[in-house]
Amino acid sequence: MKRETGRRLLIAAALAALAGLAGCTSGKVAPVAAQTPAAVPVRVAQSVKENLPITVEAIGTGEAYSNVQVETLVTGQLEKVFFQQGDFVRKGQLMFTLDPGPFQAVLDQATGDMERDTAQAQIAVVTAARYKQLFEQGVVSRQQYDQYQSQADSANATVVADKAAVEAARLQLSYCKIYSPMDGKTGSLGVFPGNVVKANSTPALVTINQINPIYVDFSVPENLLGKVRLALAARAPVKVYTQSDTEHPEIGRLTFIDNSVDATTGTIKLKGTFANTDRRLWPGEFVSVNLQLGEESGVTVVPSIALQNSQDSKYVWVVDKDNTVQMRTVTVQRQEQGQAVIASGLQPGETVVTEGQLRLVPGSKVEIRTSL
Repeated sequence: MKRETGRRLLIAAALAALAGLAGCTSGKVAPVAAQTPAAVPVRVAQSVKENLPITVEAIGTGEAYSNVQVETLVTGQLEKVFFQQGDFVRKGQLMFTLDPGPFQAVLDQATGDMERDTAQAQIAVVTAARYKQLFEQGVVSRQQYDQYQSQADSANATVVADKAAVEAARLQLSYCKIYSPMDGKTGSLGVFPGNVVKANSTPALVTINQINPIYVDFSVPENLLGKVRLALAARAPVKVYTQSDTEHPEIGRLTFIDNSVDATTGTIKLKGTFANTDRRLWPGEFVSVNLQLGEESGVTVVPSIALQNSQDSKYVWVVDKDNTVQMRTVTVQRQEQGQAVIASGLQPGETVVTEGQLRLVPGSKVEIRTSL
């Protein structure tokens, strides 16, 4: 009896287990709700229609507006220097003195000779005048009068020569003081006090460079010669950027085109003139040059950072009204100064992504932000 009861309990438990299993397999599982992808944060800009300058870029070098090698015009001992190497000097500023002693002695001697000969000439003139009266009175012969008149004329000529010698000696003495011929910056000294310097010999006492204004030399391809000549006539603006400051350009004007093309490079040399009032530009310094050759009107422009590269073209991500993006292939005419001129593929007023492109796929939802 007990065995029969146990078997019934086992069968009941088994049936219950099978019923539970059937309930699990036949019951429906609640579906999982689909998650909406998060919007991608991006920064954007609008394509605009504007007038854009046509420019050419080159590497240039600074060139002194003028350059003077200061030399002595007389031979003598350098006595004193009145500036420090590298100083800026003004036109007419005293720079050097030579020992004036020997030149003063020559001047004193020439002055003494002139005074002596002047006194003798005065006596000769008085004597000639007296003999002229005697000749007219018939007391002396014509020959005697002519002799004294000749002596007076010779004495006067000697005085004239003496005056010239005095002026020459005074001029030589003045050369013992050497003044700056222009405003500019001095280089290193070529000769130091105590040395004997010779007229018109090397090295020069010092070199002065005029750097405000200053030239910047650069070259452009010869195929731009026609546009460059028009730019010269219009005194087109030239911008240069130094290596230490690529954000704030110096602005000057195109003032020179060389008279021939360099046949070895196929380029032509140009010069821009810059006021350089704050002396940012320096002779021999390498700078980046941007020459404006004209202006192109009504072009579609976007920031260059909006451009992306595919295997064989460029494209931008365009934001639609529902804040989704699409990939748009564009044709870029040129790029300069952080802007790209779009020849086709984009219309003015469309919104393009400028930051955050790496996370985008066609149809992505975006969140426009001012910063990322």
